[in-house]
Amino acid sequence: MNPEYNGHRLLRTHSCVSSVSLRVLRGSILIVALFVVVVPAQTPTRPVFDLEEATVADLQQRMQSGRDTARSLAEKYLARIEAVDRQGPALHSVIETNPEALTIADQLDAERRARGPRGPLHGIPILIKDNIATADRMMTTAGSLALAGAKPPKDAFIVERLREAGAVILGKTNLSEWANFRSTHSSSGWSGRGGQTKNPYALDRNPSGSSSGSGAAAAASLSAVAIGTETDGSIVSPSNNNALVGIKPTLGLLSRTGIVPIAHSQDTAGPMARTVADAAAVLAAMAGSDPSDPATKDSATKGRRDYSASLDAAGLKGARLGVVRNRLFGYSPAADAIAEAAIADMKKQGAVIVDPANIPTLGKFDDSENDVLQFEFKADLNKYLAWLGPASPVHSLKEVIAFNDAHKAQELPYFGQEILEQSEKRGPLTSARYRVALTKDHRLSRALGIDAVMTQFKLDALVAPTGGPAWVIDLVNGDGGTATAPGPSTVTSVAGYPHITVPAGYFRGLPVGMSFFGRAWSEPTLIKLAYAYEQATRHRRPPTFAATAELSR
Repeated sequence: MNPEYNGHRLLRTHSCVSSVSLRVLRGSILIVALFVVVVPAQTPTRPVFDLEEATVADLQQRMQSGRDTARSLAEKYLARIEAVDRQGPALHSVIETNPEALTIADQLDAERRARGPRGPLHGIPILIKDNIATADRMMTTAGSLALAGAKPPKDAFIVERLREAGAVILGKTNLSEWANFRSTHSSSGWSGRGGQTKNPYALDRNPSGSSSGSGAAAAASLSAVAIGTETDGSIVSPSNNNALVGIKPTLGLLSRTGIVPIAHSQDTAGPMARTVADAAAVLAAMAGSDPSDPATKDSATKGRRDYSASLDAAGLKGARLGVVRNRLFGYSPAADAIAEAAIADMKKQGAVIVDPANIPTLGKFDDSENDVLQFEFKADLNKYLAWLGPASPVHSLKEVIAFNDAHKAQELPYFGQEILEQSEKRGPLTSARYRVALTKDHRLSRALGIDAVMTQFKLDALVAPTGGPAWVIDLVNGDGGTATAPGPSTVTSVAGYPHITVPAGYFRGLPVGMSFFGRAWSEPTLIKLAYAYEQATRHRRPPTFAATAELSR
């Protein structure tokens, strides 16, 4: 299948499978693919790339010295996408490149020569998830063929902020279709439009999701940084699987205007990067109050214009960190061992470890979270589709479901759409069931959850393993076929509180991350702690595009 919509070639679908339980958005909302990916028996040759692992500061230095320009950086990353994403390992992490990227880069080069750089992101190539609207020649589809050809009336607010900062939007990344809110049997990283994204650390392993392409692309140095979105785990889980720093910010720090929604009570965008410093720089650029998103009313006063002051290599010294063991340890021996080593490293750096510092309400709001997400998905998606205008290919959730039923070979080859169907049956947001569920979620995750344990032990932050090693891609059973460590994404997402994951080690060549999380608006503290841990341990290493995990050791 190779259809075209408005002159844009839809990428041929490839597929693999993953096995993480949906838990409704728990770490990755799940989806599956069109054509089965055949992983080569031998490990592909690792391409030579002079920008591999380059940081934002590295790229700025190259442009400042004249070694590179914004155009040459964009050209190099586009060539890297062709070599690694389209050819070679064929990650299928980039669903579309920006035909205007080089023109934009030229304009930024001219501006640099005339007036100097706007700031740290001037000329920096960035990839964004394909559920983040751009009013340019690229599409915004959430991975669904139902939205192919849709034209957003304007850029998403965070895209406006990135452009104002001087970033070059290099393209859109693949994702778990509809941000993994379609089926409990989906494979993370699969979409009807983009196929199955592969994990660059082991090509038969899942990158997780729903920000699958952003995770794989950033890990493989297909751009300087990438942007993901999260409703429950969709930034931190793929960051865990791809040895990245992922920041899921406080709800309301970043605007959601122009982002294909799941649920306004939990949705947020966030950076996915190879270093804490890069993630912090991009987070600051995107933050800001947006009159179109009431949740951001406190962003200007409680957020920060610059998080670089939080990059303190001695930030762990004297910090009180609580280890959340209940329901977050005991699922993956590999993740547990890596987490124990990480805790020991934090202690060596001067942190005061409170162990355990359990959250007693964990697991008590999973059902109510599901209710909230399904109620809000119907209302929020219908609102987004109305924002697209009368020319949109579909105008309601009901029409999306009908489109999928009419195009089963392309959209439903491996798994169904029961979550969409369940959501369509939900009533309005005035329903008593919705209001009760939302109140329960906030009470158990906030006052009786994170806030309670942090107050009890006088903590600066909580820590736990982000998740287990990546599971094997499995289009037959989906992510649910292989359980993995749940991680703290549900409690932080339901609360709307910040969560940062940092690479903490590897098992059989597969990355595992460590999570730092805490109260609302505590990003400066979490960034300080994450940066200090990163600098003390430096676990991040580039992928080798191995055919499979290192199972022979």
